[in-house]
Amino acid sequence: MGPLRDFEAEDELHEINVTPFIDVMLVLLIIFMVAAPLATVDVPVDLPASTAKPQPKPETPLYVTLRSDGALLVGESETASESFAAALDSASGGDTGTRVFLRADKTVDYGRLMEAMNALRDAGYLKVALVGLEAVR
Repeated sequence: MGPLRDFEAEDELHEINVTPFIDVMLVLLIIFMVAAPLATVDVPVDLPASTAKPQPKPETPLYVTLRSDGALLVGESETASESFAAALDSASGGDTGTRVFLRADKTVDYGRLMEAMNALRDAGYLKVALVGLEAVR
């Protein structure tokens, strides 16, 4: 039986254990699955940094304003939520590529601001710039 045992010892399988490699790949997959949704933005907004030079405004900018009482204005005229898209189209001449300058009072809550931005997106206006006061250093 001695020679038979020597023969079995020489016939071992030499394979790489891939289980740790698979475990590392699964952990990386989970990390990327969690991090990917955090890296995307649903509402495209063109926001310059507060220390950046002010961008030149067009000759006739299109302003959408949210007052503290919740009123929505396109230009200087107050607009109902139902006719918001039509008012935007008439103010921009139907050009959805027009940059819209969104102004809101400090006291307007975040939910109301997001409703206005969603209404802009639903109307097809994707170039939105938020208007604020220039920061003083």
